[in-house]
Amino acid sequence: MDEIAHIGGCGFAINADDLASGQQMADYVRKIFIGDMIDSDGDGVADAMDKCPGTPVGVKVDAVGCPLDSDKDGVPDYLDKCPGTPAGVKVDSTGCPLDSDGDGVPDSLDKCPETPAGLKVDASGCPLAALGAGATSWTFNDIKFEVAKADIQPSSYEILDKFAAALGANPQLKVVVEGHTDSTGARSFNMDLSQRRAQAMVDYLVGKGVSPSRLSAKGYGPDRPIADNGTKLGRSKNRRVQFTKVD
Repeated sequence: MDEIAHIGGCGFAINADDLASGQQMADYVRKIFIGDMIDSDGDGVADAMDKCPGTPVGVKVDAVGCPLDSDKDGVPDYLDKCPGTPAGVKVDSTGCPLDSDGDGVPDSLDKCPETPAGLKVDASGCPLAALGAGATSWTFNDIKFEVAKADIQPSSYEILDKFAAALGANPQLKVVVEGHTDSTGARSFNMDLSQRRAQAMVDYLVGKGVSPSRLSAKGYGPDRPIADNGTKLGRSKNRRVQFTKVD
């Protein structure tokens, strides 16, 4: 009988002689008729059927003893701080939708992901009026490059990140990215340098998610000064980056 029980992979065999005493019979009855009814965690599902033993007291469970997860986000209801999450939305360990850029708008609704920290956003996660109502051009003197190169200095990334986010908030807007220099040095060199710097900024913005179809690069070198190149202050004003709206 032992061999048959072993081959079957379930049950057990016992000899009649092993049930001779009252205690032996009581143990047998307990094993056969009561063992399967034990419910160690008190969730209403017997241990033999419980796939989630150790469920905390009071937690509602399903037919196999596992905590309910009504919105199917992978976080049980008793730990879920954001019940009713729409199907397919990624959540954190508390069951709330992920908000990668921390702007208060969950990723599943955020039309402007990677918004720089601190920018106020609208309901779609895009910066509020970041470009200013009615403006047609935006000039920056504090976007810096390596000397005589088109490499953007890391200290300028934040400015460009904010502008990329602003473009994300205004998807209809197209701009020319202009590079301007002062008159120091050869004009041919400055023309080439300003073009390469303008293109470097376009490439950076594209890397931040702005469509290339909305951007173009133009280097003007020293040809469009806005101040006197004869003074240090004037030259610093002429060395600039300008974003101009394209109608």
